[in-house]
Amino acid sequence: MNTPVKYPAPQGNPETKPFWDAATEGKLLFKRCKACGEAHYFPRALCPFCFSDQTVWEESKGEGEIYSFSLMRKSATGPYAIGYVTLKEGPSLLTNFVDCDFGQLKIGTKVKVVFKPTDGAPLPFFTPV
Repeated sequence: MNTPVKYPAPQGNPETKPFWDAATEGKLLFKRCKACGEAHYFPRALCPFCFSDQTVWEESKGEGEIYSFSLMRKSATGPYAIGYVTLKEGPSLLTNFVDCDFGQLKIGTKVKVVFKPTDGAPLPFFTPV
């Protein structure tokens, strides 16, 4: 019997509120530094490349490709896959892969964001296109 997965609600803060508000609307946001031009994820006030506080929110198309992944075949909650996705806009992010056959995952596979409900804001995950 397939029991629906219950995801934990994210614990936001004032700095990440725009991110979680956008997730509620099915949008994935990241930050870009106006000083050096680099995009980064997870969104934070200071650029991790040049430490400038001149960062702005941008909306991602939610498309990218698998850079790396690991398949966990044995766990208390069943098999799952985690890995890094590089978004078309540039930043890479650690995520879970959902709604797919884990055996078919490969580095370079095109993926898109999907949002899974929680008791709070939905969480962004990725699935093959």
